[in-house]
Amino acid sequence: MAENLKIADKADFDYIDKVYEIVTERWGTPLAYVRTFGCQQNVSDSERLCGMLSHMGFGFTDSPEKANLILFNTCAVRENAEDRVFGNVGHLKSIKEKRGDTLIGLCGCMMQQEHIAEKIKKSYPYVGLVFGTNRIKDFPELVYKALTGKKRVFDVADAPDGIVEGVPVYRKDTVRAWLPIMYGCNNFCSYCIVPYVRGRERSRSPEDIVREAREVIEKGAKEINLLGQNVNSYGKGTDFNADFPDLLEMINGLEGDFIIRFMTSHPKDATKKLFDTMARCEKVAKHLHLPFQAGNNEVLKLMNRGYTREQYMELILYAREKMPDLAVTSDVIVGFPGETYEQFRDTLDLIEKVEFTSLFTFIYSPRVGTPAAKMEDTVPHSEKVKWFTELTSLQERVAAKRIATLKGQRLRALVESFDKGVATGRTGYNLMVEFEGSEDMLGNFVELEIIDTDGYTLKGVAVKG
Repeated sequence: MAENLKIADKADFDYIDKVYEIVTERWGTPLAYVRTFGCQQNVSDSERLCGMLSHMGFGFTDSPEKANLILFNTCAVRENAEDRVFGNVGHLKSIKEKRGDTLIGLCGCMMQQEHIAEKIKKSYPYVGLVFGTNRIKDFPELVYKALTGKKRVFDVADAPDGIVEGVPVYRKDTVRAWLPIMYGCNNFCSYCIVPYVRGRERSRSPEDIVREAREVIEKGAKEINLLGQNVNSYGKGTDFNADFPDLLEMINGLEGDFIIRFMTSHPKDATKKLFDTMARCEKVAKHLHLPFQAGNNEVLKLMNRGYTREQYMELILYAREKMPDLAVTSDVIVGFPGETYEQFRDTLDLIEKVEFTSLFTFIYSPRVGTPAAKMEDTVPHSEKVKWFTELTSLQERVAAKRIATLKGQRLRALVESFDKGVATGRTGYNLMVEFEGSEDMLGNFVELEIIDTDGYTLKGVAVKG
């Protein structure tokens, strides 16, 4: 609800000042190493953590060995993400042994899980600070307690802080801006841990979102990425009188040369109004990330996705009717508990029908605390690997066919990198183009003619005039 909105208050900034005094006296010019695992929402959270660290007097380093404060912002969506975090935390032990006053902290979705926090507490005694997704606003106070107290600081309370505005943001990337429009999720897909670690949906006010978008555009951002676990639910349960398509329209109306992207959309809440708005707004990228997860209705029901295969296809057909060249990407889970090979073949069939330009594909990974983790799973992992290989092989063929149709077209791309005479830009379709360029193109839009395609990468030449 809008009345749950909170503003970073004076007490928060008092702790920033207190930490500043401590760290500058202790270390002179302290350095922080912040590493982000997982999704773009975590990237955005880290930018806010770094904003507070900057105000606390910290500079930043890419080397944990040089850091006075090491912070991992963790992801809990899949088991391999958690394994990566534990492996990297284990390597920090030697740093703590060499530099005993280094503060090591862990935050984010993994830490919001009680069994994970307990494992850190028991098995990693050199980690001095642990906090969850709901305590980002209190970061300065937690750092202060960790630096001044004799005990390790653990704060993984469940209650979310609502929406907190006024937190400083440090963006290392000035061209691409990650802009959260909402937090949390109400969907409770049976395999997903997100609602448990990020809480219920809370939407920022459209005024605050548009204000932040205007600020980053004025500072040179050329790509605005709107973030939410389900952006299509934006504004529900509030008195904002604006939904997600309305928000797109507002940002599209801002002055400046920029492109708008968003993720993630949920099929059950995607509307014709969304696609009408995307087609009408010239600054909104003609790319839709719409996870379908499985192509079989029985599996979708087990997943608690809230839509059918037929409803998903109806959305795609309408979106492509309004935007014939729309690039569609998606997420797919292979080998969900109870899924049979015949049901899996429905997923392959849907991939052929939609012709996705790319897919994020995963073999099912059980998450402790979710309903799916208790479901009977009789298919061996080795068999799921075969299904996975069959799916990715099909997707490569489908994508190559769809992407090949871009040959000969002129596309606009935002240049993201340059190396040894070769520039790489991202098109509105979220596809990368390589072409001969120059360093001064970095961070700018260029017009390109597509001369060839190679897998998921396009080859182009810059068009003059």
